[in-house]
Amino acid sequence: MPAPHPAPGALSLSKGVEGQPLLVARGVTKHFGGVAAVEGVDLTVAEGEMLGLIGPNGAGKTTFINLLTGMEPLTAGQVTFRGRDISHQAAYLMGRMGMARTFQVVKPFRNLSVRENVAVGAMFGAGGAKRSSRESLAKADEVLAFVGMDAKARLGADQLTIPDLKRLELAKALAMEPKLLMLDEVMAGLHTREIEAAMELIRKVHASGVTVLVIEHVMKAIVGLSQRVVVLHYGEKIAEGQPREVMQNPKVIEAYLGQQYARRHAPAS
Repeated sequence: MPAPHPAPGALSLSKGVEGQPLLVARGVTKHFGGVAAVEGVDLTVAEGEMLGLIGPNGAGKTTFINLLTGMEPLTAGQVTFRGRDISHQAAYLMGRMGMARTFQVVKPFRNLSVRENVAVGAMFGAGGAKRSSRESLAKADEVLAFVGMDAKARLGADQLTIPDLKRLELAKALAMEPKLLMLDEVMAGLHTREIEAAMELIRKVHASGVTVLVIEHVMKAIVGLSQRVVVLHYGEKIAEGQPREVMQNPKVIEAYLGQQYARRHAPAS
């Protein structure tokens, strides 16, 4: 009997083994000349997890994601994805293997429609090598319905508002059918109601079977979404654990608010 079609608004994805390591980074390091942007960071992302990555401006978060996704070469360290060493793989191969990301600064193809933008993601993701143009457009329709943008499919990307551009960025990544999705500050510049809508959409993506790594400055989103949080500061990992536990860590408070604040608000011994 053939498999049933997904319900309207659903996203068809192949699921892995929940709880198994999906991505493992060991000693990941990046030097630009004599400056260490990322220094010896270890990270494990489990299948099915929602992981938050936070840190003050300049902490190395985006550089770290660039290293994981092959957009910057490693100075040292190792990255494995689904048990395969990807430390020196090209970025386009990461997409074929089931990894996708969004960018902090949205980068749509402004001369294409919303639907065509998402179809590009469908062509270059995990199933892209086997897709025709027509099949890629059909995949784009499926993803746009999932993220609530099907009514804007025929609009030009240059006609969208900032919230819709953020949603388009997410749709392009989802069309790649990722097993691991990395979101780089998708809520930057959004108002409170828009942030709440974005959080609901991210929960929906996660519930569909996608493992998610979220980089955010919006603490409400990090606490509300993440099962576990990792904190970077000056390119080094300074804390890791449950969201509320991490937020009370004196090192984290100091990194965000300064040493004097951390001392005044330190728990009594």
